[in-house]
Amino acid sequence: MLGHFSLRHSKYRHIFGQPYKRDLCYECIQIAKNAFDSSYCSVNSKFIAVILSSGGGGSFLVLPKDHFNFLTSSYEIIIGGVMILQCKDACPKPSHLQGTGRIGVRCPRVVGHSGPVLDITWSPFNENVIASGSEDNSVRIWHIPDEGIPYIIKKNGDDEERVQELNEPIAVLKGHTRRVTMVVWHPTVNNVLASSSYDMSIIIWNVLEGLILSQITCHTLPIFCMAFNNDGSLLATTSKDKKLRVIDPRTSDVKAEGVCHYGLKGARVTFAGKFNKVITTGFSKLSERQFAIWNPDNLQQPDKMEIVDSGTGILFPFYDGDRNILYLAGKGDGNIRYYELIDKSPYCYFLSQFKSSSPQQGLTTIPTRCLDIQKCEIFRFYRLYSQGYLEPLSMIVPRKYDQIQTDLYPLTYAGIPSLEAAQWFEGTNKPPVLKSITEDAIEEYRTRAKTMFAVSTPANGTNALLEDKSNKNRIENMTKDQLIIAYRLQQQEIEKLKKELSIKDNEIKKLKEKC
Repeated sequence: MLGHFSLRHSKYRHIFGQPYKRDLCYECIQIAKNAFDSSYCSVNSKFIAVILSSGGGGSFLVLPKDHFNFLTSSYEIIIGGVMILQCKDACPKPSHLQGTGRIGVRCPRVVGHSGPVLDITWSPFNENVIASGSEDNSVRIWHIPDEGIPYIIKKNGDDEERVQELNEPIAVLKGHTRRVTMVVWHPTVNNVLASSSYDMSIIIWNVLEGLILSQITCHTLPIFCMAFNNDGSLLATTSKDKKLRVIDPRTSDVKAEGVCHYGLKGARVTFAGKFNKVITTGFSKLSERQFAIWNPDNLQQPDKMEIVDSGTGILFPFYDGDRNILYLAGKGDGNIRYYELIDKSPYCYFLSQFKSSSPQQGLTTIPTRCLDIQKCEIFRFYRLYSQGYLEPLSMIVPRKYDQIQTDLYPLTYAGIPSLEAAQWFEGTNKPPVLKSITEDAIEEYRTRAKTMFAVSTPANGTNALLEDKSNKNRIENMTKDQLIIAYRLQQQEIEKLKKELSIKDNEIKKLKEKC
């Protein structure tokens, strides 16, 4: 008798990666060459920041970003060793990104650190604010104006030079005695930042007042990685002593600890918020790359441990909490694997992988609210190559683009704080504020469609757009994107009318039954 074969159903089984075309990428970026295993870049809906290689101090570059792949004009900016390019306005324009392409040596930059910059991250609540950690033992907070970094006159002997540089931070946080290796913003509380250092400590900062809220000193060896849970009430860390710790960031109490991976190379950690699980990546005793899923209340034994391969680069975990998908990307690898997580055994299922022949030096992701839902994009990476090439990579669910796929986009992180620092430090916890990006997209389509063409319907019910010859010509001359938007709007209106008709039918049936 033949065995019964069953295939597990998943709407994400056929996810594929689609790199952007070369003319929509960034080239010739002078990427930092330090040996620390950082992502080297950070992204939000306005800017892309990249740590630069520079002598005599640290700096980073910032590149302009598109919103739903529509821009007007843009320019380059660099701050404290990070390059920043910002768009001036947000009028709809096809996804031909101005500011992409070749990035010159003379670009706007942030140059305030006296040592190399090791990590950067944008604030989740203010997209003009970025934090940076450096080998000069300090954390600095920078504000990038909407109009971009202003020009300054720089003197070089008798010569004067007009450059775009920012060297004045809005805050300098000093409390570490050795280089700062990682900075992480709190996910729900405004103006709270965590920083880790080679002095084996983690400091929780009130950025607005420049004060230390708490200092975690339970580690005996350098810290590799740290991550907050969904509401920021717990902090998970991995360190060189091979231990995973779950800590209360307000009291510094260690809630649980245990050995996570026995390999010597750095382990990474993140939270799977909806399932209350901790995910780690690291190496086995035989130097095999592996990932594990843990219960944060008991770190003595993992719920699941799985070997990935025998690669040598550190695995970075990226968790999509809206769709419960775990992405694993290795430094020096060209591929990205993805798994779907569930809340019971076996806890995860392998979906597929994106393959590329170009190894990535660093990578980061963009918030879900900035995705292009027109093409069913559910995740987007920004891959940084050692040759100075920055490439966006869209993860797409293959579906027909005839309407907005609402089942792919549940309520997502809104980028609005739930608490202030004083409330959180007193013991209050609140979940993140969520929003619907599909409703925002529908409203955006309506606004854009009204600016593209006007449809007038006279009292007799005939469509003036179809009767007027000049309007017919306008439809014939519309671009593909404009026609798609018009079609989607029409589909949304039809669905709305169908629902209203169904409600009316039910009311009529009830009235007939009463009669």
